Amino acid sequence: MTTLIHRLALALLLAAPAAQAQLLPLDVSISGDTADVRIGPALSPLADLQLDFDDSTGLSAASLGLNAQLVTVSAPALLARLPSGLVSVPTDLPLMITVEPPTLGGLAFERRVHVEVHTHALPYTAGSRLRLFKAPLGGAFRDITSAVEPGSVRTRGTTGGFSQFVVALDLRPTDAVVAQKIQFLRDQAALLAASEQAPLVAMIDGIEDAVAVEDFAAANALLDAMRSRVSARAGTHIPDDWRATRDVANIAGELLSGLDTLAFSIGYLRDYGP
Repeated sequence: MTTLIHRLALALLLAAPAAQAQLLPLDVSISGDTADVRIGPALSPLADLQLDFDDSTGLSAASLGLNAQLVTVSAPALLARLPSGLVSVPTDLPLMITVEPPTLGGLAFERRVHVEVHTHALPYTAGSRLRLFKAPLGGAFRDITSAVEPGSVRTRGTTGGFSQFVVALDLRPTDAVVAQKIQFLRDQAALLAASEQAPLVAMIDGIEDAVAVEDFAAANALLDAMRSRVSARAGTHIPDDWRATRDVANIAGELLSGLDTLAFSIGYLRDYGP
């Protein structure tokens, strides 16, 4: 019944003039380091968004620069931003959420933002291929999922920055997804000084080797070790700040977020295969 109500509400929104470009109503509440956002009509919201910051300053509805809109899931411009033809935005939740803090809005945070998109518009199944994707404004989307849980569907991920999010169905081989997430960690580590880069690259190599022989316990142990090292050195040897002025690089946040989503995909590979 809940899913039917959301489908009817979505149909009404899509039937409105210029529906694909319209911004959906948002209700934003802030408490401490957490922003809760209801997206869509008050009586039948399409989704709820939660942003939980590790440590923020200047957090407000205005400083987040939030909006949400319906998208045409078959639009070439959107398809070009997704990783491959095996990734698609569901027609039951054709929703793009943008978090683009204004430059002078005063928002800053350290390390990560924990992102959750909760919707009753999609059904949950064990081993779900629904994922949370993130992109820079107008750029390419990548999978940042750290959990997919029931209720009806809760997709969770973490990020060291912003700005656009979609829930998408990802039918790519999981081993290929793991390989891409390992490469993301390599790209982030490459931004550091050689003395910081070398031990992280050694751990990444170890994770890759362990996954290749399906030694998932060893891979997870190395993930934990790398997470501990990045956390311990964040803010001193590894930059961990994000500011709305975009004048610093939050490398620690991106590394920690990359480890979060890699751990999810390695677990999925272990439990459900490639």
